[in-house]
Amino acid sequence: MKILKLENVSYKYADGNEYVLKDINFEFYKGKTYAVKGRSGSGKTTLLSLISGLEKCSEGNIYFGEKNLKNIDLDRYRSNNIGIVFQSFNLLPHLTGIENIILSMDISKVNILDKRATAIELLKSVGLDETIGNRRILKLSGGEQQRVAIARSLSYNPEIIIADEPTGNLDHETENEIMKIFERLAKVERKCIIIVTHSKNVSQQVDNVFELKKHK
Repeated sequence: MKILKLENVSYKYADGNEYVLKDINFEFYKGKTYAVKGRSGSGKTTLLSLISGLEKCSEGNIYFGEKNLKNIDLDRYRSNNIGIVFQSFNLLPHLTGIENIILSMDISKVNILDKRATAIELLKSVGLDETIGNRRILKLSGGEQQRVAIARSLSYNPEIIIADEPTGNLDHETENEIMKIFERLAKVERKCIIIVTHSKNVSQQVDNVFELKKHK
């Protein structure tokens, strides 16, 4: 099932004349994993910002299902329909893993009776137990922090997960473990997984590779 459609999407900065992205057309489906590749300056992170509604197209349209992002509540879209995983994790270091996930639930205003129990189940789904979840973020390894970040992105059960270099700071073995999590989310839970990456290893493990060329 198609979940996202990019239709002649172009983007340029408000104070500039050069396009960062130009006439991008692509479709994303539930149950599939995607890698977005490209050299520095090709617009990979900009594309994620457009998909997540953090930036708006200069030209063209992006559709979530049948809805144009230009015509929907983008705050609600980001807090309900799309989860974001960052290379630097973006977790609050003074909180525990469980507390970071609960905070995400509070922000998205999901109706969950026992948020702590749900947070623990989400951590288990990415290979972490309650003991690790009770530790403050700075006490966790990079791989553990990224697993918490993925669990947090799942806290409101979004249909799309976008990840910006999610394995960029991880070793090869941990990278493979993270990719297995993304694959399960796509194949078992039917989520659409979109990963910006420079890793050849990651690109070899996804269903589709979308390569951006630096616009001239």
